[in-house]
Amino acid sequence: MRIGCGFDIHAFGSMKPLIIGGVKIPYHQGLLAHSNGDVLIHSLIDAFLGATAIGDIGTLFPSENKKYKNINSRTLLKDVWKKIYSKNYRICNVDTTIIAETPKILPHIFLMRSNISSDLNIEIEKVSVKSTSSKMIGCIGRKEGIACQSVVMLIESKNSNLKKKY
Repeated sequence: MRIGCGFDIHAFGSMKPLIIGGVKIPYHQGLLAHSNGDVLIHSLIDAFLGATAIGDIGTLFPSENKKYKNINSRTLLKDVWKKIYSKNYRICNVDTTIIAETPKILPHIFLMRSNISSDLNIEIEKVSVKSTSSKMIGCIGRKEGIACQSVVMLIESKNSNLKKKY
């Protein structure tokens, strides 16, 4: 088994749409980022990369590369998962926690889980998305941005007869 954890945080201040878990959330500002700023997907990518020890999101998708400017982070997640899947890793579960004072995340969680489940080609029951606030403490509490932490558990399949999905 391999376990990875990821973390991401972005400040508000963009006129881009607010995208979390691939869901466009109605809000008066988006997150500052080179890509679309999806903190959930970014933390999830880093968790996968950490579990397999193949780098981090900044190394694989550097912000200096114009190719990744405003890219949909779900595209990056799919790319990372294909690499990991090809190394015979399979997902046991994914657990994420979004930390935000505002906007409310709860109404969007099912769609976020659905997006991740679809992108990773796994059952929705293997995907947990939770949200919490920072109880008015720190930059999140001051409503300056949003953070997310993720944990993934992978197993390495030794079965060479597994049918590749990608």
